[in-house]
Amino acid sequence: IATAYTVFRVFENKYYMAGASVGRDLLSPMYSPCIGGECTSHAKFIFTFQWWQVSPAILALVLPFGFRATCYYYRKAYYRSFWFSPPACAVADAHKSYSGERRLPLVLNNIHRYFFYLLLIYNVLLTIDAVEGFRMGTGWGLSVGSLVLALNAALLWGYSLSCHACRHACGGSVNHFSKHPVRYKLWQKVTILNGRHMQFAWASLIWVTLSDLYVRLVASGAIHDARFF
Repeated sequence: IATAYTVFRVFENKYYMAGASVGRDLLSPMYSPCIGGECTSHAKFIFTFQWWQVSPAILALVLPFGFRATCYYYRKAYYRSFWFSPPACAVADAHKSYSGERRLPLVLNNIHRYFFYLLLIYNVLLTIDAVEGFRMGTGWGLSVGSLVLALNAALLWGYSLSCHACRHACGGSVNHFSKHPVRYKLWQKVTILNGRHMQFAWASLIWVTLSDLYVRLVASGAIHDARFF
């Protein structure tokens, strides 16, 4: 369902910015960073591509898609579901030989660490979007939409920082933790998060979809973004 909705939204190419017309500053995470024509206030963070006539979500989702497609947790899921390698614990592998991740397409999984570093920039932009979501017209306040975007950014940070690549960046290639006390402390904290990586993966994926749906409903005028103060 989430995949079908994402494909629909990528090519719908509208209702991704609830701006001045509704007294809000809410940007869909599927269209962030904002490079489309609907984005005016957010253009101060990133330039717009007026020459790009296709949906800007195609460009905006390249990094998140690459990061999730090469994620260690998602690898386990599609290895079992599509490659049957192995289908389940204590079940024989469906392949006669094992080549690891040295051939296409699985060799592309080795670029996961690079997607991780690039995605940190993406998370910063989504955090900025979340802060902007607290802007109500000419002032600041709290609404359902601002909470939705704030939780979205928090879950994506949790998913990124609980990543195995992040854990390796903190404590990998260290022979003696006693000589690297700062990295050891970071590794300990990230290891706790890493134990919840699966939960962060699904929660963040579902919440990105729900966040986009909420922004779409507000931008299209289907609902009003309720303000607390």
